[in-house]
Amino acid sequence: MELAVANKCSRCTNSNCCTYTTEALGAAPRSKADFDHLLWQVSHQGVEIYKDEGDWYLMILGRCEHLQPGGACGIYEQRPQICRDYDNHWCEYDAPAEEGFELHFRNYAELLGYCRKRFKSWDKR
Repeated sequence: MELAVANKCSRCTNSNCCTYTTEALGAAPRSKADFDHLLWQVSHQGVEIYKDEGDWYLMILGRCEHLQPGGACGIYEQRPQICRDYDNHWCEYDAPAEEGFELHFRNYAELLGYCRKRFKSWDKR
């Protein structure tokens, strides 16, 4: 059953979009130093890295403090502008975001494996 865009939030009980934030990393990582920095970031609990449609992102897992039981926003009328601008035309109610990831690193070991494949001399620093 397809829901109208405006009705999705009121029917979503998982509120996946309110359990993490993402930040674009800017320029794509290219050098060993770039990836070494990403290894440091992904070593922290609740931090993941993904590549989506050519861009790289830092994902910080953490539930919004205003998310109420059942998925409603506790400060809806006073919510930040970024929340107001959010367009749920396509959201995780439709499909998990991970389905669109080209690359996804949940921890140090996963990213290190990628680094070793990308840079044959990774361990020869």
